[in-house]
Amino acid sequence: MEPPQAPGPERLFDSHRLPSDGFLLLALLLYAPVGFCLLVLRLFLGIHVFLVSCALPDSVLRRFVVRTMCAVLGLVAREEDSGLRDQRVRVLISNHVTPFDHNIVNLLTSCSTPLLNSPPSFVCWSRGFMEMDGRGELVESLKRFCASTRLPPTPLLLFPEEEATNGREGLLRFSSWPFSIQDVIQPLTLRVQRPLVSVTVSDASWVSELLWSLFVPFTVYQVRWLRPVHRQLGEGNEEFALRVQQLVAQELGQTGTRLTPADKAEHMKRQRHRRLHPQSARTGCVDLTITNLLEGAVAFIPEDITEGTQALPTASASKTLAQCLSCKVGIRCRFNDDDFASPLTL
Repeated sequence: MEPPQAPGPERLFDSHRLPSDGFLLLALLLYAPVGFCLLVLRLFLGIHVFLVSCALPDSVLRRFVVRTMCAVLGLVAREEDSGLRDQRVRVLISNHVTPFDHNIVNLLTSCSTPLLNSPPSFVCWSRGFMEMDGRGELVESLKRFCASTRLPPTPLLLFPEEEATNGREGLLRFSSWPFSIQDVIQPLTLRVQRPLVSVTVSDASWVSELLWSLFVPFTVYQVRWLRPVHRQLGEGNEEFALRVQQLVAQELGQTGTRLTPADKAEHMKRQRHRRLHPQSARTGCVDLTITNLLEGAVAFIPEDITEGTQALPTASASKTLAQCLSCKVGIRCRFNDDDFASPLTL
């Protein structure tokens, strides 16, 4: 029996927030007035949650109070197999679904998560991330953090996928650097459920995700602890990461893929291009496409071109665009052929 085919990026990332089912869409429209009222109310309550989390020291009491207040905000955290949690393990590994996964796990156990590819800032701190500089020094800084003898020890919570998925089909390839910190890690699985709308959208910002979380009735985060995993004799970081990825995928009933954050970026780029090209395909008229561009109905995203072989088509396309703009906006443009030797500048 052949193994199941790994899902592609179109199955790992949701591009639309609203449901396609007509019944669910009708239910969302009927719920919308209630949702907006909840959104406004929860925004004010969220300020109090933030202030309380900043005022109270990290302790069991703080986690209980903040977890209860987050439940009022619609963010419900549930825990399974908590007896498997090993307090001696300093590195926790989880799949990644939403921008708030680290906040939810922090309601269950004390942990710290570095924010990758972002300089230290107030926003970084306010979102509950560790403030660290640079990927080059990141691993060494995390090794020193885990080797510290301060009590109580604070474990690291890391997301080797580095990008969030929809949490339904599969996992991105686990990066190897989180597995170079220590020789023993403890994995956990994270499932997120939400009614009416998608849990996460591939190109949405964390602010947008937060507003939708406050709008919907509730979002349930299900955390399940797995047994600690030790590095085998002679096992490299890549092999260690692959073994843990397959273990987490098996527990979630999903598939571990070889897709990376770069594949997600390429997938999002293709999606943005499809929003423009079907315009001329549906109408068969370049003029109507230009009208949509001018009216802001469709965003114009130029394609990447390579030097040399694409120089002549670029000049032709630029001349066509200039002619269409002249017809639509009533501006007379004159260009020589030499003007199109380089990309058109308006």
